[in-house]
Amino acid sequence: MSKIKNIAVLTSGGDSPGMNAGIRAVVRTGIYHGLNVFGVRRGYNGLVNGEIVSMDAKSVANIIQRGGTILKTARSEEFMTKEGRQQAFDNIQKLGIDALVVIGGDGTFTGASKFIEEFDVPIIGMPGTIDNDLAGTDFTIGYDTAINTVVDAVDKIRDTAESHDRLFVIEVMGRDSGLIALRSGISTGAEAVLIPEIEVDYTAILDRLDKTRKNKASRIIIVAEGDDEGGLVVADKIKERYPNYDVRVSILGHIQRGGKPTCMDRVLASRLGVAAVEGLLEGRRGEMAGLICGQVQFTPFSKAIKHIHEINTNLTRIVEILSL
Repeated sequence: MSKIKNIAVLTSGGDSPGMNAGIRAVVRTGIYHGLNVFGVRRGYNGLVNGEIVSMDAKSVANIIQRGGTILKTARSEEFMTKEGRQQAFDNIQKLGIDALVVIGGDGTFTGASKFIEEFDVPIIGMPGTIDNDLAGTDFTIGYDTAINTVVDAVDKIRDTAESHDRLFVIEVMGRDSGLIALRSGISTGAEAVLIPEIEVDYTAILDRLDKTRKNKASRIIIVAEGDDEGGLVVADKIKERYPNYDVRVSILGHIQRGGKPTCMDRVLASRLGVAAVEGLLEGRRGEMAGLICGQVQFTPFSKAIKHIHEINTNLTRIVEILSL
């Protein structure tokens, strides 16, 4: 029988659509199981500074459809110090909080691992990041919404590109991961996708652009921001070789983080929120709840935080085949 009576939930690192659905699921699942549930504002900063509030079913009403996070989020320099973590532990001790659910990415889970190591606090993680770069889950909370936002934006850009016979270089998020660029590139019919995991072969890409010119009135190149050279430099390289091309650049930026979460992200966050609380009650700790092949599975933080560096080469091959 679990001794856990009081739990707290926080969101940390970059925000992602679906975090609110995850918060809602944690709070209501905790209440369902007779627990007292607290919310921590501004991530680990909130733990350090004592920004911890009691939550009930009403406090998470009408948030499942909202982007961002009602608890707010931040990256905490103080929590990276021993003194900061001690203050965080003292704050949860004062409120009798027995366990935590943390929603975020690799930085969030790294901090959680250190907290467990030093203070033996049971913690379960939920994967909240638009980059989809965590091991232990097929998809992270926010990824589906982000790529649909990109697809919608690129479709609109394609309309004006067609009207003017232009080539657009579109930069999307993905400092360490090209998964947003790759999937959105396939779904928008991009002529090329540049990602940080694969070295760019400009000769091959420029040759392909020239080859496809006679077949298309518009061309789209998707570039992940993590690529060393970025969208502006890629555009300059194209214009250097083909000065007659009408090349434009569009950097989508933080629009990819916002907006209402898709059905997929709402359901994913809800399933993982329930699993996180019930995992704590089962005695789990130091693990991330994820979804693999449609089933909830738990992965130790040490394995989940390892970024996925190997890209499915079949996806990159599809881009090349369909770009003709």
